[in-house]
Amino acid sequence: MRAALMESYGDPLPIREVADPPCPPDGVVLTVQACGVCRSDHHNWVGKGATKVLPHVMGHEFAGLVEEVGPQCKGYRIGDRVTAPFIASCGHCGDCRGGQATICATQHTIGFSIWGAFAERVAVPHADFNLVALPEGLDVAQAAGIGCRVTTAWRALTDRARLQPGEWVAVHGSGGVGLSCIMIAAALGARVLAIDINEAALAKAKEMGANAVLDARQAPDVGEAVREMTGGGAHVAIEGLGTEVTFENALRSLRKLGRHIQIGMPVGQHATVALPLLELIYLRQLSIHGMRGLGAPAFTDLLAMVEAGRLDMGPLVTRRIALSGAGAALAEMDHGAPAGVTVIDDFRS
Repeated sequence: MRAALMESYGDPLPIREVADPPCPPDGVVLTVQACGVCRSDHHNWVGKGATKVLPHVMGHEFAGLVEEVGPQCKGYRIGDRVTAPFIASCGHCGDCRGGQATICATQHTIGFSIWGAFAERVAVPHADFNLVALPEGLDVAQAAGIGCRVTTAWRALTDRARLQPGEWVAVHGSGGVGLSCIMIAAALGARVLAIDINEAALAKAKEMGANAVLDARQAPDVGEAVREMTGGGAHVAIEGLGTEVTFENALRSLRKLGRHIQIGMPVGQHATVALPLLELIYLRQLSIHGMRGLGAPAFTDLLAMVEAGRLDMGPLVTRRIALSGAGAALAEMDHGAPAGVTVIDDFRS
């Protein structure tokens, strides 16, 4: 099969002919029809992610058709349209059975710990637990983003934040996951303030449903500016970048008893940060929640909103590229990224 192969960190991704992935006994092999290019891929590409063995195939936001079915997989057939979360959990342990698949101790992470979907085919283990059937009317490129950014945003707001209608959500970082949060929060009846330093991203945030936007470059104190714009502070702060400055800005933007949700993956110098424990956590009584992915069984409510027309994935996908453009799309993220989500949907060029 053709794959965009990472042979060294930070270098172009040449298209190579590599062996097809073997089908796991309890899994499937998919023909990949679309795969998103995510900032988590960029972390991996520059050597700050989970992948430590090269060569490697990245790509974790995918959708496609079942091509091969292992003998222990009973719930799917060749030709089924599916997606899967990037966290491929075992499906059998206490955490998986208890509805907490993202903390499964024996999980694989597709595109990180095992080969991913910057390729014509991808293997998904434990398919009966991890695969998700796609609604008939959902475009495959739109479906590709569901596996990471949209599902992460969904769990962040509905599970971790317990967002309520009328509450203010401050979204720090209006990239793919930030825009997903904006779209979902608006659909849930919340009020949304989007914060970024990119004018195009802020314009896209308005398009996705933000009630107000803030250019952080124009605010000497972002936390104070957010509290003024929201009448005392956001009830929920979403941090979508994984940087120290946005983490602190997000905490300072909250009102008393506010909830902070850490979606952005902190790497390098941002992995350990100073925490204003007395001023914010103790005196304002703030809560901090970690957030990483969504297990496949929890896709149901999100997809129901999509099928009901309450969520439109179309505006999220702003660019479609060929597999040969994956490396260039990652290199763009060295200096930011285009507004919206980039999706690979051409695997022959």
